[in-house]
Amino acid sequence: MGIKSFQGARRQQTETADKISLTVSDYMTTNLITFTPDQPIENVMQSLIKNRISGGPVVNEKNELIGIISEGDCIKQISESRYYNMPMQDQTIGKHMVGNVETIDGNMNIFDAAKKFLESKRRRFPIVENGKLVGQISQKDVLKAAMQLKGQNWK
Repeated sequence: MGIKSFQGARRQQTETADKISLTVSDYMTTNLITFTPDQPIENVMQSLIKNRISGGPVVNEKNELIGIISEGDCIKQISESRYYNMPMQDQTIGKHMVGNVETIDGNMNIFDAAKKFLESKRRRFPIVENGKLVGQISQKDVLKAAMQLKGQNWK
């Protein structure tokens, strides 16, 4: 009758799933919009709006990660500048970025990364190799990975 054993179908599906890559580095963004600490905060706000992003890594001249700047950091600056009646034109992001940045390993399994997003409540994680910024994984990247992998056995 041509009936396949249940075990046979599972084995075949597992082989397919093994060929699909599940690491962060396969789904991270490598073409990043980055900022430098001496950039004016208004310049960053314009870039966030223009590029429809919620934040980005701050790097030095050697492309080493030194911080992250987000919409929230910019909004805080807007609020403070109004409260203290100080113009924003003189403000650079070096003073307003988050300096202690949690990174993620590019070799990490995408599902472990999803768990890390849930635990940390972060929207993005930079990926650093040999001290240099090489990419960034966002919550949206994890969603894209899940959609590409749907129908597979997730391990």
